[in-house]
Amino acid sequence: MVTQPGVQLHMLVLLFSVVDMSQPVCVDVPSATEAVLGEPMKLTCIACMKREEIKARTRVDWYYMPTKEKNVPPNKTHIYRFEDYNLIEMDGPFKGRLFWNGTQDLQDLSIRINKVKYDDSGVYECHVFRRFEFNLFAPTVLITKDIKLRVKEKASQDTAALYSEITMYVLLVFLTSWLLVEMVYCYRKISRSDEQTQDAAY
Repeated sequence: MVTQPGVQLHMLVLLFSVVDMSQPVCVDVPSATEAVLGEPMKLTCIACMKREEIKARTRVDWYYMPTKEKNVPPNKTHIYRFEDYNLIEMDGPFKGRLFWNGTQDLQDLSIRINKVKYDDSGVYECHVFRRFEFNLFAPTVLITKDIKLRVKEKASQDTAALYSEITMYVLLVFLTSWLLVEMVYCYRKISRSDEQTQDAAY
């Protein structure tokens, strides 16, 4: 049986879809650390998951402390929680100014501060607790990330944030190129198979 060109294209689209769906793009980039007085500020917290880890229950807790030093017990304030798609904003100085800024797949677990104040300078901790749902067992993992935030009256060039953005775009371009190479490879493989089938028919 000879495969028609239209069928080849359909098979190619299916193959591309499988590759694309099985390779979720997640780039772990650090958060920006400089905020502008009175402006909104995103606190970035990314915790990528492997394909087999996608089925997991996730809880995220955000904490704030004015300073964080070694060998000194931190004075933490619990400011925000995300659990089972419920958003809980704690009482305190951030009440009414915190908003969820994460993604539906729960790999980006960021929050946004509206109308940043000078007193918002300090250290923020993002605690990501996951319980993975496998057939025979349910392992857990806790990921903690620190963000040291400075509030300024005017914005300045943040080279670290610029480098992070460039790195993210380079990775996205690389992944896109890889997908295109996979498409070409699959198309050529299907074409060779069709040629062999035609030769065998004659």
